Amino acid sequence: MTEEIKVPDAGAADKVKAVAAGLLVVGGITAYYLLGAQPSWQRWVAVVVGLVLALGLLAWSEYGRSFFQFVHDSRIELRKVVWPNRQETGMTTLVVFVFVVVMGLFFWTLDLVLAWATKALSGQG
Repeated sequence: MTEEIKVPDAGAADKVKAVAAGLLVVGGITAYYLLGAQPSWQRWVAVVVGLVLALGLLAWSEYGRSFFQFVHDSRIELRKVVWPNRQETGMTTLVVFVFVVVMGLFFWTLDLVLAWATKALSGQG
């Protein structure tokens, strides 16, 4: 767990690609509203085309490569997880419910004691 986190060193071209990808997304959304008189499916096609072009452009940048590497590494780590079986899940759920009931009773009792002490000290009630 002492691996060094590598931050991508994005150059000017990568920053331009990221801005252009953002503009493509905004353009797709803008086209949706500008094509208000067109059928709904054509408006949605404009949004999807904008998103696909933006993702394609972003994938060619250092940001996209580092994102896909992150997804790849995450999938590798996910395969290492040991998932609990049905019995372990049931027992853990039962422990949580019992803990919630015990703490609820504790705080209810504490509230009663503090309310009684406040009434006794203030002379009200």
